[in-house]
Amino acid sequence: MEGSAALHQMFRVRRPEWRRAGERARILEAAAPVLDEAGKNGSAFYSLFGHKGDLMLVHYRRSFEELNELETRLASLELFDYLEPTTSYLSVVELGLYDSSFRLYSQLAERGVEPFTPEWDREMEENLAVQRKAMATRLWPEIPPRKFLCFYPMNRRRGEDKNWYTLPMAERRRQMHEHGLIGRRYAGEVQQVISGSIGFDDWEWGVDLYADDPLVFKKLIYEMRFDEASAVYAEFGPFYVGVRSVLLEVFGVPG
Repeated sequence: MEGSAALHQMFRVRRPEWRRAGERARILEAAAPVLDEAGKNGSAFYSLFGHKGDLMLVHYRRSFEELNELETRLASLELFDYLEPTTSYLSVVELGLYDSSFRLYSQLAERGVEPFTPEWDREMEENLAVQRKAMATRLWPEIPPRKFLCFYPMNRRRGEDKNWYTLPMAERRRQMHEHGLIGRRYAGEVQQVISGSIGFDDWEWGVDLYADDPLVFKKLIYEMRFDEASAVYAEFGPFYVGVRSVLLEVFGVPG
C-alpha cells in the first residue's frame, strides 16, 4: 500500500559566496515564512554530519504534485542560490502486506478463485480498503519529533546465485517476519518509515530511522545484518545522518 509522496534533498552550503553576500538579513527574512510554512506541512530540516553535505531536507506530502510545487517554491528563494544540491531521493511511503496478502491468497485459492478475475480483484480491493483505513497514520505519517535521523536507500539482491525476487512468497514472508521481530525490539527507541522507490529513483527502497540517541542506529542496523533477509538479500546504499535543526541555523543564524 502506498501513502505519502516523499522527497529527501541534500545540499552543501556555498559558504564563500554566502560570506560575501550583501543583504543577508533581507535574504533570510524573505525565506523565513516559506520555510516555516513548509515545516508546518510535513517538512523537516537536518544538519548533516560528514562530507556528503551540510543539510538534508525531508518532505512528506499528500501527492507528487505537492512535492513538485514545494520543490519549485524553495528553489525560487534567493537563499537557495547559496545551496548546492549534492543528491536527492524520491519515493512513496509504503507498507508491505506479506501476512495479510498470504492469508487472502490462500483463502481465494482454496475457494478456486483464479488470480486477476473480477471476483479476485474485488476481494483484493476490499481487503486493501480495510488495511488502508487501519494503517492510515503509518501511510500518511508526520515526521517524528526526534533529534536525529538516519536515512539510507537499499535494494533486494538479484543476480549471481541469490535473487530475492525468485523466492516463493511464503519464504519471503518468513524472512520478513523474522526481520520485523528485530525492529520490534527497538520500539520506543526508533521510529521507522519505509518508502518504495522502484521506478522513482536508483534504489528500490528508502529507510528513515528517527531516534533521540544516534547510537541506536548502529545497534539496530548491526543486529539486522545477521538476519537472513539482510545478510543474504540486502544491498545498502550511502547513509546520511543528521541532527534536527532549522535551515537558518545551517547558515549560522540562531533558530
